[in-house]
Amino acid sequence: MTNLSHIHRFEPGAGKQGLLLLHGTGGDEHDLIDLGRTIAPGAPLLSPRGQVREGSANRFFRRMAEGVFDIADLKARTQALADFVAEAGKTYGSEQPVALGFSNGANIAASLLLLRPEVLSGAILLRATLPFEPDSLPDLAGKPVLILSGQADPMAPAAKVERLAALLRQAGADVRHEFLPAGHGLLQRDLALAQAWWAGLQTGRTAA
Repeated sequence: MTNLSHIHRFEPGAGKQGLLLLHGTGGDEHDLIDLGRTIAPGAPLLSPRGQVREGSANRFFRRMAEGVFDIADLKARTQALADFVAEAGKTYGSEQPVALGFSNGANIAASLLLLRPEVLSGAILLRATLPFEPDSLPDLAGKPVLILSGQADPMAPAAKVERLAALLRQAGADVRHEFLPAGHGLLQRDLALAQAWWAGLQTGRTAA
């Protein structure tokens, strides 16, 4: 295999544009493979395992309590993950993937957009919240971002998700944000919207 910094799984694909799969708390590098195949059939899939342990659960960064992030650790882990994505792109020939993150994985994907946007070509953020208030905004001109939120999600309050969407738009991203009649779990509607968004991305039609 490889000696890259994160334990991971890579699945080659026929398409040129790949997905970076970022699991939620308690997941691993296998968790989102089927979801990735469903949303983006034929795309290369890069799926790292979060390097933080919370009890027996894998995460991508530490938190002090539910909804209270360790910001210093989040930013450091974001930089390390970005370096891994760049290295993996050179190793596997699939650079600048679209991040597909759920929950904790969606939050670090949002952090990648804010801190290291050059490693991503876009993002699908499932049940994300605002990871932190940035000191300055990056240049996200034209980067497509899909945010799918649950109206009754206790872990991602509407105001914080709307703030995230507003900041990404302010930075120039092409953001589509929808609230679904759901909590923190995913619905079939999430999959349908993400599939359609990805298909539109491949044909150049991802209007917000």
